[in-house]
Amino acid sequence: MPPPRTNLGFMYSNGQGVPQDYAEAVKWFRLATEQGNALGQNNLGVMYVLGEGVPQDYARAVKWFRLAAEQGVAEAQFNLGVMYGEGKGVPEDYVQAHMWHNLAAEQNNEVARKNRDIVAERMTPAQIAEAQKLAREWRPK
Repeated sequence: MPPPRTNLGFMYSNGQGVPQDYAEAVKWFRLATEQGNALGQNNLGVMYVLGEGVPQDYARAVKWFRLAAEQGVAEAQFNLGVMYGEGKGVPEDYVQAHMWHNLAAEQNNEVARKNRDIVAERMTPAQIAEAQKLAREWRPK
């Protein structure tokens, strides 16, 4: 179960039980990230992608997604795969996109599985092999 600070951020972000307030959501997600909470990191990244409660900033979103993804959070791995696949906040890199989508797919994220396959259609066999090798060798931090 996520820590209360992440829960409060989610509640403010979605207006569940409290008035919707993106700035307040960001506040609670930041407090969670200060404790190294991976779900808070991912959610803060989402806020930067959407520009809700903070100015839209893809590079900052990638920073937060990466911190959470490196801890094994499937949603953050998926989000990081999207950022690499679209070249938002990072240079477009299909090898990285495939790797991150593959890691999320291994945790039963069906959309990541579909995205991985779409990205693979744009890659050479050597690039796919490299992405698969990176995914096999990947370990959470």
